[in-house]
Amino acid sequence: MPDVASPRARYRRILRFAARHLTTMWWFEILLPSIGLSRLAARGRGARLTRLARRFHHLAVELGGLMIKVGQFMSSRLDVLPPEITSGLEGLQDEAPPVPFAPLREAIEEELGMPIETAYAAIDPQPLAAASLGQAHRATLTPFDAAQLGTAAAVVKVQRPGIQAIVDADLAALRVVGRWLSRVRLVRDRVDMPALVEEFAQTSLDEVDYLHEAASAERFAADFADDPRVAVPQVVWERTTRRVLTLADVTAIKLTDGDALRAAGIDPSEVAQAFAAVMFDQLFVHGFFHADPHPGNLFVTPGDGSDGSAPWTLTFIDFGMMGEVPGSTRRGLRSLLIAAAARDGRGMVEAIQDLGALLPSADTAELERAMTRAFARFGGMGFAELREVDPREFRDFALEFQDLMRTLPFQLPEHFLLVIRAMSLTSGVCSTLDPQFNLWDAVEPYAGRLVREERGNVARAAVEEGIAIAKTAVGLPRRLDALVTRVEEGRLAIETPRLERRIARLERAAARVVSAMLFAGLLVAGALVRGDDETLSTVLMIVAAVPLLHAVLAGLVQRSRE
Repeated sequence: MPDVASPRARYRRILRFAARHLTTMWWFEILLPSIGLSRLAARGRGARLTRLARRFHHLAVELGGLMIKVGQFMSSRLDVLPPEITSGLEGLQDEAPPVPFAPLREAIEEELGMPIETAYAAIDPQPLAAASLGQAHRATLTPFDAAQLGTAAAVVKVQRPGIQAIVDADLAALRVVGRWLSRVRLVRDRVDMPALVEEFAQTSLDEVDYLHEAASAERFAADFADDPRVAVPQVVWERTTRRVLTLADVTAIKLTDGDALRAAGIDPSEVAQAFAAVMFDQLFVHGFFHADPHPGNLFVTPGDGSDGSAPWTLTFIDFGMMGEVPGSTRRGLRSLLIAAAARDGRGMVEAIQDLGALLPSADTAELERAMTRAFARFGGMGFAELREVDPREFRDFALEFQDLMRTLPFQLPEHFLLVIRAMSLTSGVCSTLDPQFNLWDAVEPYAGRLVREERGNVARAAVEEGIAIAKTAVGLPRRLDALVTRVEEGRLAIETPRLERRIARLERAAARVVSAMLFAGLLVAGALVRGDDETLSTVLMIVAAVPLLHAVLAGLVQRSRE
């Protein structure tokens, strides 16, 4: 077994795993169907995918590092990955064997620049939690720090020794795998793999920078400063560096501990509704959201309810994985949510196009029909009701529209990796809290509020549009005069990029044909004169290699660009 602690060994191990299984997938999913053996390729597909998920699960647990997070992302991609993969990885937890306290003590003292007894009044050498990137320990703050924070109870997060080198090795391997996948047309047409890997890389690098996490915690707290439903632990900045993070200890009832919630007089179904609404606010209002809202990162903190305060609050922790939604994407998401609440198939398709998930050239009539059919049959059902639907009905629906979904030019928009993860975890947590949880019940009132806000925005936009039109009308005569002048002087140029690209491709193809003809001619000429002049024959055959290289390499370059 390789030394998985060595970054170089990790790198090679990941690439060997990827190369082996990508080759298998290429053979069964691309090559065999291309030569008319689709039935043979389909035979045993479920078993192959299950084995792949099981082997990756084993690899991720053994290597740790970023591999566990890759598996977690894959398990949340119900939209593009087969169920054998997602279900095989859904139990993957970011857990790792604890690191002995001695090297962590050295890291804390090195980072804080003082003995650990000076930095904290006490620290528990037994870990509170151990993950692949870091480890958490309970601590007691010094009287001075406790007075500043308002509490002496704290949690100290410390990076695992050597984790930066491991992260760098994992990202280097993932970038190579991303480049491999980008050469497959089926993948390239759906998603920009190098960009997707870079998005994951940036998120991962942010996770190993505790200063970034501390700043994210404060930004998140500012977004919900006036919201009594949400609480965030305070940062002890004097005891925080890039590799050490000290926060107030806010441990309370685990979000999905239904028995403890009921014992505290808290209804889990109300918690589910509040949690969904808070996640909606993050995505659709603030545009800054917690991208890892699994049960280990959320507590329900009981309150006394006095003075009109909330009887309980949702307390978020671990702000290493955060996402941002640009304004344009947020508007598209809002339209998508409103269309979903209205069971509007056409509105859903338009919102998907606005988000950039469906290319404008796509024929959307069949997709609209599929959406309408799906809403008519399954719309309004909660998770419990969906579980009662005959699986054959789901299968028939999927079979009816699988060719449509495969042929439509879908692509994963930028910034969507974390959005999908956050929403997948949210739906899973809510259904755990309340098996009867109905996502539509949570969406509809929220969508109604968005509709009312949009009406106000529409009125404001109408005024702004009127002003813009007036400005355009005033400047129109001057622009027309400039256009006429350019026509009269012969300086008007019309560009057709698509036509120019096609002409360029034809020119390159013609050049390759000429090169091939030159190669053939020189080769034949060399063969003919070989008996009379061996030197000239050799020269002609060597020169023939030049047009041959041009014909071959030019074709490869063109295919890689396309």
